[in-house]
Amino acid sequence: IADVMSPYPIVDKLEAFGFLVAAIDGHDFDQIEAALNTARETKGQPTAIVMKTVKGKDVSFMENQAGWHGKAPNDAEYAQAMGELKAILAELEGK
Repeated sequence: IADVMSPYPIVDKLEAFGFLVAAIDGHDFDQIEAALNTARETKGQPTAIVMKTVKGKDVSFMENQAGWHGKAPNDAEYAQAMGELKAILAELEGK
């Protein structure tokens, strides 16, 4: 698609079509909540939330690895990924 008509910069294109655009860090729950609240409160104008994310975030063998986009892990990979994510969750809950 980019060879014919690039969708980028997506924020500028959405704004050109009249959208109120919130460009946020898609891993930041406070930013997500604020953007959703803004979308709910905005009347008379469509809202788009554009989230910048990292594929496979916080999983050592998946993060920023394009090959994992749309690919399911096998049982061993799943167990490793869940172990890493549960460790992060436990750390966050302990704070």
